[in-house]
Amino acid sequence: MLNFKLWVDADALPRIYRDIIFKASDRYQLEVIFVANQPLGITPSVRIKSLQVLSGADQADKEIVNQMQADDIVLTQDIPLAAEVIEKGGIAIHPRGEVFTLTNIKARLHLRDYMDTLRGAGVQTGGPKPLGERDKREFSSALDQTILRQKRKTQHK
Repeated sequence: MLNFKLWVDADALPRIYRDIIFKASDRYQLEVIFVANQPLGITPSVRIKSLQVLSGADQADKEIVNQMQADDIVLTQDIPLAAEVIEKGGIAIHPRGEVFTLTNIKARLHLRDYMDTLRGAGVQTGGPKPLGERDKREFSSALDQTILRQKRKTQHK
């Protein structure tokens, strides 16, 4: 097994990503923990775990931040969670394949806050476009590259 884990903020994770995550876990012998405030119907295995937290806003996020370690990878659409993960020394990946970094997370937080302000003022901002095959490929590629980068990094520690 690798020296780091993959944490999945599973409350809002599209189901189409589960197979990609399971295959990556098998390919790299990577422990994966799905965290949600509802049952996910995931069959636990040696490397795949499911952690159900209390209902409530950001409970899964708090649990991930409390349990993750530096060098862990977190899959999330939640920008504030991604910022906390980076602050703690982890890596955050968006399901559309964007890897959040110290460089881009501040801009993403500002954009998120701006869009919240617009919505609060009654402006219709629309939602994200539906996920497509390209999104799945980009996510799969970003996940593989990040795992390989973390594997090289943690082997030299």
